Amino acid sequence: MIFASVRPCWISLAYFSFGLCINFPTFVPVGEPWAIRCPLRLLPSLQSNYSITWYGNGSDIPITKDNFSRIHQRGELLWFIPTYIEDSGFYHCTIDNSTRDSKELKVVENSDGLCFNEEATYPQKVVLGQNGNLACPDLNDFEDENTEFDLQWYKDCSLKLLDDKRFQALGHSLFINNPSKKDEGMYICQAKYTYMGKQYNVSRAINLTILDPPPKVPVEIIYPNNNSIEIKLGSSVIIECNASRGFLRVSLFWDFGDEEPEDFKSTHIKYSEPLLGKMIWRSKFNISNVKYKDYRKYFCAVSSFGLKEQVVYVQLQPPAPNFQGYLIGGLASPLFVILAALFAYKFFKVDIVLRYRENCYSLHKEVSDGKLYDAYVLYPQKGTDCTYSSDIFVLDVLPEVLENQCGYKLFIFGRDDFPGQAVVNVVEENIKRSRRLIIVLVPNSSCCRLQSSTSVHEIAVYSALIRYGIKVILIELDKIKDDDSLPESIRYLKQKHGVLTWQGDFSVKSQMATTRFWKNVRYQMPANPNSPSLDLHPSMVTSNSYHRSEG
Repeated sequence: MIFASVRPCWISLAYFSFGLCINFPTFVPVGEPWAIRCPLRLLPSLQSNYSITWYGNGSDIPITKDNFSRIHQRGELLWFIPTYIEDSGFYHCTIDNSTRDSKELKVVENSDGLCFNEEATYPQKVVLGQNGNLACPDLNDFEDENTEFDLQWYKDCSLKLLDDKRFQALGHSLFINNPSKKDEGMYICQAKYTYMGKQYNVSRAINLTILDPPPKVPVEIIYPNNNSIEIKLGSSVIIECNASRGFLRVSLFWDFGDEEPEDFKSTHIKYSEPLLGKMIWRSKFNISNVKYKDYRKYFCAVSSFGLKEQVVYVQLQPPAPNFQGYLIGGLASPLFVILAALFAYKFFKVDIVLRYRENCYSLHKEVSDGKLYDAYVLYPQKGTDCTYSSDIFVLDVLPEVLENQCGYKLFIFGRDDFPGQAVVNVVEENIKRSRRLIIVLVPNSSCCRLQSSTSVHEIAVYSALIRYGIKVILIELDKIKDDDSLPESIRYLKQKHGVLTWQGDFSVKSQMATTRFWKNVRYQMPANPNSPSLDLHPSMVTSNSYHRSEG
């Protein structure tokens, strides 16, 4: 006997719009019938009503369709009954005399000492210890020609039929029960094919490999995990058991002991569904009206082929007493009070501090700090052709509110210094004697000079911050849009401590110590134990009331 195999005959490779067909030879055994198909019939663009014509070995003459000829075309197939060695070569097929392709046929004899050719075998595999089967391939064309097709199986070129009870032939397959390594080798499937009254052998050689079994996949129990469910009496609950083992089958069974739940038979369902690359097996039922007797454990047995059964449970129990509500209520009340206090302090901090100073500061024992002034006022003096609103604010409005209404004592250069004193000495000595440094800024600094020079300003800031640790209060007369025009030390103070912006006029209302602006100024000023009662009707200061000598 001679046996053969059909190897993959062609591969279509696509690169942009070009097609490339790589044609592999078809190995067939000598002396056996064979049929080959045209590769073009697999084209997706092929219409249903097409005709195929075969040509042989470079000939332009179509192969005959005479069924009595050894090589002939019957339908779409090119038949060789039987094959000869000289039949090897290329055979061309055309569809509707336009599209053309070819197949290479190699007729081979048996390899030395064997009943088959080693190039003409079919590799097949089964797993060690797991039932499998071998399939005898490429027989469909012969079955179409015969009403009966009796298939015989042999091993390793033996003429004896397989008599092992572990092997069972059925249809085109040979089933193997519990295969072992000794079952590896060559298997021959053979059938009889009758054509024109003559009988031929049709055989295939199958090379069987026994694979080691893959590692066992454990069962993953998704739910339950020996957990409990709190449920009220009379409520409805769904109890389920879910497990997975890749795509292998998993069996789920409920064990209720002596008493089955009332709704089990009517509500129990079992099903499986693919999810995230694996199969989930589910079993669940419903208890529509939970009773006292339902407060117990429900066991789910999980089993799968080759693995030990696992048992998990879910327990129904009544809800525990709810102390959480009382605890939350007990904590919420003081927490609400604290949050309300923080909220009030955040938005009313200035008023609270000022009220505290007015009502409670007198209870504290006064301790002298050796300071003569509550604040030293540093401001830009006007230059030629400049407005003098800063002078009005510093020399009239500021003293009216802070000194007359609030009882503070200010040192204002130009008002409190003595003629002939060195400016640097005045600044140095009086800042040392002050509790705060007030710096007044104006938007148009191009026509104003801060005190007598920039160096004086630097000395003042240095003395306040570095030498004496005095708090600085920045006041803008209207919003300054360009901070780059300010000295670097002022920009630093403005960024770190903020600034108070005066947007009032010289009306009576703007000069009341109880307005928001003056409350913020008073908040940053030191506490004043000698503060008089606030006068809510101060004398009005206008630009016409400014009479400072320029000499």
